[in-house]
Amino acid sequence: MLRRHFFLAGAILVLILMLIVGAYKLTLGKKAGPGGPPAATAQGPGGGQAGGQGGARGPGGMGAPAEVSVVTIQARPFTDTLDVIGVAKGRQSVTLTAAATQLVERVRFSPGQSVGKGAVLVELKATEQDAGLAQAQASMVQAQRAYDRYKALGQRGFASKAMIDQYEANYLSAKANVAAAQARQGDRLIRAPFSGIVGLSDIAPGALINPGAAIVTLDDTSAIRVDFQVPDRYIASVRQGQAVTATVDAYPGEHISGRIALLDTRIDEKTRALTARAEFPNPDRRLKPGMMMRVAIAQGTRIGLSAPESAVSVQGDNAFVYVLATQGDRTVAEQRPVVTGVRQDGFVELKDGVAAGDRIVGDGLNKVQPNQAVRPAGQGGQRQGAGGARPAA
Repeated sequence: MLRRHFFLAGAILVLILMLIVGAYKLTLGKKAGPGGPPAATAQGPGGGQAGGQGGARGPGGMGAPAEVSVVTIQARPFTDTLDVIGVAKGRQSVTLTAAATQLVERVRFSPGQSVGKGAVLVELKATEQDAGLAQAQASMVQAQRAYDRYKALGQRGFASKAMIDQYEANYLSAKANVAAAQARQGDRLIRAPFSGIVGLSDIAPGALINPGAAIVTLDDTSAIRVDFQVPDRYIASVRQGQAVTATVDAYPGEHISGRIALLDTRIDEKTRALTARAEFPNPDRRLKPGMMMRVAIAQGTRIGLSAPESAVSVQGDNAFVYVLATQGDRTVAEQRPVVTGVRQDGFVELKDGVAAGDRIVGDGLNKVQPNQAVRPAGQGGQRQGAGGARPAA
């Protein structure tokens, strides 16, 4: 037991000596003059003295001013548009079918081929029709010879007028039978009703075609037409020949110019809308029938204050910009709510909250805090052309 108490007393004595030595070293460090080693607490994170640029803290503890691009609130034209949606169609489109039940004899087109008006696309088996035409032609030749003979006899007074008229009627009837046989034979040839491009088809020689069954599609895509509905309250701003623009998802950011070709003569009683048809040139065949197209109809141009989309922060139903303001000898970014309007060509209309000439943070809003000290980035903040951004303060 005595040995244990002796060991505990020794440990306490060693601890006291360590505390005395530590206090002595701390006292020597504080008394070190300018020539002595600098205190460890006097160095900043970069090895410089405290109070230098690396350890400086601005008011409020926000750190060094953030470098930001600057744009100036300016007026620019905005176009009010009526936006509608329609489905693209070819200038002319048709699905070719057969007029009779028959076997396919020959296919004379390739999918995606351009064909001219009247070109034969499919030949159906026409053995019976060929024979019928030959029979009708033979009957017509016989009837014509009989008519010519009796006509000559009548001129010499050896045949009555009634007899001549009867043979003439027989000849005309035989001629009509030939025309009917030729029409039946023509039904075995499927022709292109207009110039265009044929679509995909699975028709092959030997296939049985029924009336009404689709053979192949034919589209004239030299121009694309789009039918859309215009509410009756906007009819006064829509007219035939008016210029329109359209966009499609396949070509984002691209605007396609066209015009309103036709306006319907009646308003739908159920929807209270007028059907309009717009046409868009399609020389390179990039637009395809069936595409969904968003058509914009201009209703007028007005002037409004604007800012780049990157300068406007949207949080829920609210929108903000960071306006540069001077507080003493520093520049800070003040968060200011604004009322926005339309968005066009990368700019946002600002209806309220700012004035023309106000300087705002151009981009990188996620790096800026309200009332944070900022430093404009000079000419790098120009975003709206000549005069669109002021030089750095």
